[in-house]
Amino acid sequence: MARKRRPTLSDVAAEAGVSKMTASRALRGAGDVSKTNADLVRTAAKRIGYVGNPLAASLSGKRSGLIGVVIPSLTNIVFAEVLSGIAEGIEGSGMQPVFGVTNYDPDKEYEVIRNMLSWNPAGLIVTGLDQPEDTLGLLRNAPVSVVQIMDLDGTPVSACVGMSHHAAGAAMAEALLAAGRTAFGYVGCGLDRDTRARKRFEGFAAALARHGTGFEATRTREGHSTTQAGRELTADLMAAHPGLDCIYYSNDDLAAGGAFHCIAAGLEVPGALLLAGFNGLDFVESLPVRIATSRTPRREIGRAAARIIVDPDRGEDPVAQRIVFSPRIDLGL
Repeated sequence: MARKRRPTLSDVAAEAGVSKMTASRALRGAGDVSKTNADLVRTAAKRIGYVGNPLAASLSGKRSGLIGVVIPSLTNIVFAEVLSGIAEGIEGSGMQPVFGVTNYDPDKEYEVIRNMLSWNPAGLIVTGLDQPEDTLGLLRNAPVSVVQIMDLDGTPVSACVGMSHHAAGAAMAEALLAAGRTAFGYVGCGLDRDTRARKRFEGFAAALARHGTGFEATRTREGHSTTQAGRELTADLMAAHPGLDCIYYSNDDLAAGGAFHCIAAGLEVPGALLLAGFNGLDFVESLPVRIATSRTPRREIGRAAARIIVDPDRGEDPVAQRIVFSPRIDLGL
């Protein structure tokens, strides 16, 4: 079968009855193209099936109109919601997000960022502040806007949008202490790579220490957080320390697993044992028992990061931008 010819920008211009330059500017969303011509060009492009070639622009030294988004996981709904916020933030800009997944692997993160920069993107949105020095070098030297998201505990290379995870952990500890809890355990997964979860653990522990107490026991394992892991680790923790009246988890997935163990074991939640997670995921409302959580503004973070890149009239140096969000504590009581 003969390969069909790909419609070109010249085809769009001819179909719309405008110059090639006008067609190009209209498709890029330039503000100096009249609404009439912009509508003609968009209609023509749609009619003939023109899709453009953003990577060709990158090869010519122009910005490609792509925004690279680097996230650690696709299995965690947290990052799916961040991506939704980014999509909302770039709507109407003519730009498109492309994402890479690192699986919390620093070497893979380096390769993802290096490849994205080779496309000459309009900007990069990168999760976290704790990249190795080689990766930080890529970001510092990138000739595009860089926005690091989800974390404020560290030194960003440029703009930064997120929350302090150390402060979030401390705030939850203070709230649980104020609610009368005194015997604390901890359950977490992947703290060797999930630096934000580790910061929450450290913030929680520091707050307990300020009150002259600490974790009576912890249970952690490598790998991704799952409901099953939360159930197994909670069962092990409670078998060895039945006197605990509160367990802090690295996230809601693990806390949900803890809740299922407690239901099966006949433990009263949240009365006798209060379980506290992090993120405030929607499924928390559907659990058979109530758990505490920190509700995070995931979409808002994604939206704010995207606007830093796409809004040419923001009136501020993006390097100086630091947008702070705070999670909202819900004790579920």
